[in-house]
Amino acid sequence: MRIGEVAAKAGVSVRAMRYYEQQNLLQADCRLGGQRHYADTAVGRVRMIQHLYAAGLSSSTIREVLPCVDTGEVPPELLDRLTAERTHIDQRITELLAVRARLDEVIAAARNPDPECHHMQY
Repeated sequence: MRIGEVAAKAGVSVRAMRYYEQQNLLQADCRLGGQRHYADTAVGRVRMIQHLYAAGLSSSTIREVLPCVDTGEVPPELLDRLTAERTHIDQRITELLAVRARLDEVIAAARNPDPECHHMQY
């Protein structure tokens, strides 16, 4: 398949496809005229790359994960890194929930100001 076909079927831009190639996440065969041609499996591969990016992984981590997708074997150190990243995300979620709660308090005070209080007390 040509680059435009894969991009359309996978729901990404041609520019994204070229980026994946630059990051060594996707390989194409170059044929006459320099046209890129991809195996039929490229659409699924691009969708997997998109999924991994959506999970917050970097290109370098995705480069490590893709062979595991192919083989079904995940090295323990990679699994440890992914687990640590999830823990980090959990911590960020907890912090953001606390920030949101404080913002909700500010919004509530702004909507219903205490007539006896001219400023918020913390």
